[in-house]
Amino acid sequence: MPFELLSLEMAICFSTLLFAYLVFGMAGFGSALIATPVLAMYLPLNMIVPILALIDLTAAVLNLFKDGKNADYQEIKWIIPLMIVGSLVGAAILLKTRPDILVLLLGLFVVGYVLHAFFSKKSKLPFSKALVVPFSLVGGVFSALFGSGGFIYAMYLSSRIEDKQRFRLTQMTLIGFSTLTRVVIFLVMGVYLNLDILLIALAFSPAMLIGTWVGRHITLKISRESFLKFINVIILLSGIALLYRYFFVL
Repeated sequence: MPFELLSLEMAICFSTLLFAYLVFGMAGFGSALIATPVLAMYLPLNMIVPILALIDLTAAVLNLFKDGKNADYQEIKWIIPLMIVGSLVGAAILLKTRPDILVLLLGLFVVGYVLHAFFSKKSKLPFSKALVVPFSLVGGVFSALFGSGGFIYAMYLSSRIEDKQRFRLTQMTLIGFSTLTRVVIFLVMGVYLNLDILLIALAFSPAMLIGTWVGRHITLKISRESFLKFINVIILLSGIALLYRYFFVL
């Protein structure tokens, strides 16, 4: 194919995706957060986004085909319409202005929230159902702006859903829906007519299959407390990535 990765570069990318989808298999989100910075050293961003969208969608569909009946559709039915509204708002913001201050404020909020969760000794009460509105809207906004809103839904759902497997599948369903939207857009725009994108996505698919399988089995074996700590670490990394984007990229 015209765009070729050397064997060493391929090995690095494959190993990164293996870990990224191990995290995805455990948490139901986070693959792009881990994979994009490494892949960006070897592939252009306009290839990375549609490649990861295609692999994310495949991962979500495969997992939901197996265990999808265990997702919490009572939560999903409220989140998805609000996610769509938020995505439209995010698209409008992207067209009208630079979203710098939003990145800073959300980054500070996410880091503060997770640090409080780590160090607070009080037992946490579940979030009120009413909070589905701000979390879903903000998740949609940031999905449209940066293709990354999964950690925002995770903050809400980790407080609402006790069972770690149910949380994982609910989160994965939301990511699958969000990613499907992007894949359809890329398809309509003709992005997937680029054979390189399809071939690289196919080459990386075994890393996704192995990673998600291992991640799922780890989740089944660890305690809820350990699982929540893991989720909070991924959310914290997302907040730090937002702050990095604000101070060094935007």
